[in-house]
Amino acid sequence: MVYPDLLRGFPDEEFEQRVDRAQMLLQEEGLSALLVCTEPEVRYLTGFHTPFWQSPTRPWFVILPRSGKPIAVIPSIGEASMNETWIDDIRTWSSPNPFDEGVSLLADTLNEILATPSKTPDENFKIGLPMGSETHLRMPLVDFEQLNEKLYPNIFVDATEIIKSLRCIKSEREISKISKICQIVSDGFASLSDLLNVGMSEREAFQSFRLKLLELGADEVPYLVGATGPGFSDIIKQPSDRIIQPGDLVMFDTGSTYDGYFSDFDRNMAFKFADDKAKSAYKIVWEATEAALKIAIPGNTTSDLWEAMGSVLETESARNDSVGRFGHGLGMQVTEWPSNTLNDGTVLQEGMVLTVEPNLSWGDDHIMVHEENFVVRADGIELLSRRASSELEIIP
Repeated sequence: MVYPDLLRGFPDEEFEQRVDRAQMLLQEEGLSALLVCTEPEVRYLTGFHTPFWQSPTRPWFVILPRSGKPIAVIPSIGEASMNETWIDDIRTWSSPNPFDEGVSLLADTLNEILATPSKTPDENFKIGLPMGSETHLRMPLVDFEQLNEKLYPNIFVDATEIIKSLRCIKSEREISKISKICQIVSDGFASLSDLLNVGMSEREAFQSFRLKLLELGADEVPYLVGATGPGFSDIIKQPSDRIIQPGDLVMFDTGSTYDGYFSDFDRNMAFKFADDKAKSAYKIVWEATEAALKIAIPGNTTSDLWEAMGSVLETESARNDSVGRFGHGLGMQVTEWPSNTLNDGTVLQEGMVLTVEPNLSWGDDHIMVHEENFVVRADGIELLSRRASSELEIIP
């Protein structure tokens, strides 16, 4: 299939809108600046997109003042790439430098932003920094302690809710990228009957599917888990050399990307034939998924989705929520806020991109999982993944 070309990256207008929203939230919370240092947040504010984040050696920082454009404080190796973004103010240091890994430059920049003619020496300003669930500090703790000393009496406060509220609602440009990778992966799953066969090793099956996704247009397949066998209890492992047999099931769950945005859904199939227990387990998780999709409208909550899926699982089988949730947000990361759990309670809003992912135990401690991707619209959902068959598919 030929997919329509999409603009790589985003126009400046996209980032201007993000920054406007972020600065409005900073003002509401009484914060003078926002500091981010992880890949999704840096990319969200700047458009800086590079695989170099896989190297843990160098920290990277972006500061968003209460007004004006973001300021990048980064290792000099990234200056050329950052210059290709919409950012104008790029400050660099030579890195690696374990004696001062950007701390002084970052502190000087923040103090410059915070300085005002009326500020008294002991007056403190608040700097937002994501500190909560699903965030992390991508700099050495000793460096962060030094940064606090250099900024005193200004203090860091938790800005997790600001970042969460920004990233949970996707723009139409973001949704188009997620939609494209979901289309690509849907076609990849549709080709499994031609790719896989009895006698292949599990490792060969994984490799064949990964290559097919790349051939169809995925930029990367960084996340591919699953298993083969008459049933399986471990679905996040590396593939093995076991040989696929008639009657085996296969489950692939992939987070593939297009222009830095993820899909995340799975498919279950059987080779040659499937027993009644496997067919029944598949039907239950499919119907649980259907129950959640029907109520995924603005105003309902992630906990409502959890309950809808759980009610189907309890009706037909012992409920299994040991993995902690039945789906999550999706976007620049394969899993994002929010989580579909009993106590999450996030209110669904237009523009949220989510997965629903019920799971249950069946047979001899086997697991069956089903997952779909969708965007919340005013009158319901827009499926981004192509809906799976309601019956367990057979690979001849």
